[in-house]
Amino acid sequence: MSKVQAYEITYIIRPNIDADAQKALVERFDSILTDNGATIESSKVWEKRKLAYEVKGFNEGIYHIVNASAATDALATSEFDRLAKINDDIIRHVVIKKEA
Repeated sequence: MSKVQAYEITYIIRPNIDADAQKALVERFDSILTDNGATIESSKVWEKRKLAYEVKGFNEGIYHIVNASAATDALATSEFDRLAKINDDIIRHVVIKKEA
């Protein structure tokens, strides 16, 4: 039996994306998590913020944070990580396991 783990996923979306494309991107990545066994507690935009250093030619980005839980052996976080790495609209991301 696999243990359920809580995760905090933060990703930065390129700042010059239009609102409809941003909404579609968030919905796609939320569904990647749920389709692979995760349960999303919250998924929300923080705001557009200035970055500490230039990333992929951008000095600012739109921060999005997702709190989710999934079985430790679920594909949800690894699939999210894999697809976020190859998506041009996401300039940085991090998946963090929360303490129990």
